[in-house]
Amino acid sequence: MTATDTYAAWKGRREEAEDTLSADTASRLAATLDHAPAGTGAAPLLAHWLCFLPRAPHSDLGPDGHPRRGGFLPPVRLPRRMWAGGDLRFPRALRTGVPVRRTSVVADVRESEGRSGPLVFVTVDHELRQEGALVLTERQDIVYRAAAGHAGSVAAQERPPEEAPAPGIWQRSLVPDPVLLFRYSALTFNAHRIHYDRPYARQEEGYPGLVVHGPLTATLLLDLYVRQRPGARVTGFRFRGVRPAFDGRELTLHATPTGAGAVLYAADDRGRTVMSAEVDAV
Repeated sequence: MTATDTYAAWKGRREEAEDTLSADTASRLAATLDHAPAGTGAAPLLAHWLCFLPRAPHSDLGPDGHPRRGGFLPPVRLPRRMWAGGDLRFPRALRTGVPVRRTSVVADVRESEGRSGPLVFVTVDHELRQEGALVLTERQDIVYRAAAGHAGSVAAQERPPEEAPAPGIWQRSLVPDPVLLFRYSALTFNAHRIHYDRPYARQEEGYPGLVVHGPLTATLLLDLYVRQRPGARVTGFRFRGVRPAFDGRELTLHATPTGAGAVLYAADDRGRTVMSAEVDAV
């Protein structure tokens, strides 16, 4: 029986929730990104990831710090979970202090075989509305992978070097440190131990250091565009994770403007693409 058959009951599963993004929380995201508070009711782009946070009791957390599997998302048995990418549209600006209602649907569950071994992809569609008006749609792709040391992981480590993209017209370099990762984990109430527990990240999940949150990398990429085009109205953003980024290693953000927005990517200290992205703007 395939994972798709096993998790068939989860396809079409629906969940609704309501939350409010406070101006204080939005200002903390701005501070984490090294910006002054906006001083208006409009929230920074991607600040919705600071809403609808997990509220699992501490006793319900798994050994990795995530809430135990099951419930809205299927109980995938592969232990390593990361965001694979997303596709977002912004019909209107998300406002602080106004209740926001989110409708979520499990759109797909599918299995695959990658260089690192078996994979299960879960796709979730979200719609966010304020006062009945649609403010944001998001398609979120989550990937579950085998534990470190799986036979397929050797192939992943030995993959041939990729051709590096051309440097972006706009660039920004930074070194994510444990403080940045801690602040983003706190903003998103993310207890996944790969972001703060170095012995766990290295010994249990096989990473060389603390893992930079995929949503944080995506936020930094979109922030690069906003810094360069502060007057533009962003209408869409797509991103795809390629490989993890780690603390203590330089992360360089690249963006090249196009007629419709920009193409972007983040590269690690070896010049390898960590994440690719596109912005639509008017």
